[in-house]
Amino acid sequence: MNVLRLAWAYASRRPLATFLNVLLLAVGVATITLVILLSDELDHRLAREAAGIDLVVGAKGSPLQLVLAGVYHADVPPGNIPLAAVESLRANPLVREVIPLALGDSFRGYRIVGTEPAFAAHYRATLATGRLWSAPLEAVLGSEVARATGLTVGATFAGSHGLAEGGGMHEDSRYAVVGVLAPTGSVIDRLVLTGIDSVWKVHEHHHDEDEADDNVTAGRALPQREVTLALVKYRSPLAAVSLPRQINAETVLQSASPAFESARLMTVFGVGTDVVRTFALLLIAASALGLFVALTQALDERRYDLAIMRALGASRGTIAAVLLCESVLLAAVGLVVGLAFAHLVTANIGTWLPAAAPLEAGARVFRPEEWAVAALALGVGIMATLIPAWRAYRLDVAATLADG
Repeated sequence: MNVLRLAWAYASRRPLATFLNVLLLAVGVATITLVILLSDELDHRLAREAAGIDLVVGAKGSPLQLVLAGVYHADVPPGNIPLAAVESLRANPLVREVIPLALGDSFRGYRIVGTEPAFAAHYRATLATGRLWSAPLEAVLGSEVARATGLTVGATFAGSHGLAEGGGMHEDSRYAVVGVLAPTGSVIDRLVLTGIDSVWKVHEHHHDEDEADDNVTAGRALPQREVTLALVKYRSPLAAVSLPRQINAETVLQSASPAFESARLMTVFGVGTDVVRTFALLLIAASALGLFVALTQALDERRYDLAIMRALGASRGTIAAVLLCESVLLAAVGLVVGLAFAHLVTANIGTWLPAAAPLEAGARVFRPEEWAVAALALGVGIMATLIPAWRAYRLDVAATLADG
């Protein structure tokens, strides 16, 4: 007797109940798996993109805002800082490297970052085509920017004011694309890189159409040069003890640790994921209850069939195994559907939430936690059938046949 075929035949006799039980379990599995995929990918991406950056230094304000703006390019910076202060920081013996960033404009939603070649070197970015910028208003596109916009080396474009789409266009100061970076899997893929002097030039022209030259405007000196923030790397572990306190207490700048702020962000984010996980576990528990009720009702309907099977030579273990196999089979189908759906949603999340597009990479990895989800789903199938299977095992053949 083929137990698996018999179990499938029994499950197929009640298609609606079977479908609903599988659907409920699949939704629970998909929900908890989606949380695992997205939260793990976010955690790994935060750690990967902050690697090698010991401090973000910028204007006084929120440390988390500084890190989000300077490392992840996901927030508006608190303000500008004097270039002289950054140069002074560069001369500090505790500092190994300082990478200044000048923000303020974007192109089709992608941020234009004025910086130095050291910024591309930090992310180990290499050129797919072209070269790095060497003059004002020359730009290098991240791989995702080039793919989304279709721009190539030789094209020109105008940035828009502000760090999101919809700002006023700088049509009188167009950038020339001189290079495109190869994909790195980091935030630099979504940036447009140029020199800091390009950002200054665009905004000087924007604020004063009658500028005579780069040093004098209408007989008065230009304001002090500024940048938005700076990424700092320590020269030695000793710097971690004294440098942040020194910056915060003795200068007009504020320092923020990407490692600390990222951990704090994940703690806040973790509260929401815990709520969603709890909801998913409730759905899985409800599916277990549904399977239990369905199998109990099915046992009552099949008592005569099972008694005949026993009379024809089927053992008690075979009868119990049919119910157990049916429940585990439904749980396995729900598990496969749920996992597949979670990975499919993750792979296409950028279609519905463009800001979450970098998390799509999580769909290509099978996380270790998913084995726990699989064990949970199959365990639900086994637990749901224990009592019905025990009742089938103890079935009184003679009494059941006598009752007809």
